[in-house]
Parts: sequence; structure tokens; C-alpha cells
Amino acid sequence: MTNQLPYLQGYPEKIIEQTHQLIAQDKLETYLRARYPQAHGMTNDKALYVFVQSLKNQYLKKSSPISKVKYDDKIHAVKNALGTHTYVSRIQGNKLKAKNEIRIARVFKNAPLEFLQMIVVHELAHVREKDHNKAFYKLCQHMQSDYFQCELDLRLYLTHLDHAKPIW
Repeated sequence: MTNQLPYLQGYPEKIIEQTHQLIAQDKLETYLRARYPQAHGMTNDKALYVFVQSLKNQYLKKSSPISKVKYDDKIHAVKNALGTHTYVSRIQGNKLKAKNEIRIARVFKNAPLEFLQMIVVHELAHVREKDHNKAFYKLCQHMQSDYFQCELDLRLYLTHLDHAKPIW
């Protein structure tokens, strides 16, 4: 195909062709709206923190705590980052303390709950599994059963944003 879809690299050709058809017929937004009719409404960092903590407490009770959660303007989805999970090490007296931080790209401030949850689940899975391996994706699916479908739809949403205005 002549028009590259950067968010769908690695997906089967059939999905890429279907996406090109939806774009050409101006039906990508219709598809996304039918599956995800409204945005989540968590528009500030405090609400996002509460959401992340609730998922962490539900699925990763014994994992190390998350000290900071926020929407970040500097994360850009094109550079393959929808969110980040970092370990921040600080010296406190004679001890070295490590803290977990999660940052979510601001573009997801007004997105469906399923998209935000998919990103949060992904970043929370990094608390336990550092690499994108089989165990990592199994944990993601455990926390969100439709993880892979949401990831594809989120990539379709990002593709839509490249071609049109935001939906939500």
C-alpha cells in the first residue's frame, strides 16, 4: 500500500487493507464511535491516580507501590509511547529508594475508558514484568480480557487522529 499506517505496523495485511477502506469510505470514526460511544471523564491527574491505584490494588496487590501518576504532554504516541513506567531512584540518608511512576500521553485525557485502561494495564504490567514477553502479555490479558482488541482499536483511533479531528 502506498499510504503507510505507522500505528499498524506489524499487523496482518488484511487489517491494514480494511483500515484503508474505512478511511477511504470515511467510516473509521463511525466504527470507533459504535464500539466506544463516550470518553472516560478522568481529566485530571488525581482522578487518573485513583484509577491506576484501583487497578493495581485489584490485580497487583503485592507489587511495589506507584508513587506518581500523571498525564504528560511530552509523551507522543508517534514515537511508540502511549505511556511510560519509570523507576526513579533517590538517595534518602544512607538508603537508595526506588519509586514507580506512570505517565500517560495527554491525548488519552479525552478517550474511551477502554483505551485508557489498556494503557494503564500495560504500564502496570511493567511493574512485575520488565520486558514485552509472553508473561507480560499474559498479565495484561489477565487485567483486561480484551486487551489485544483494545490495543488494535486504540491504534485505529490514533490513525483516525492523523487523518481527522478528535472524536471525543
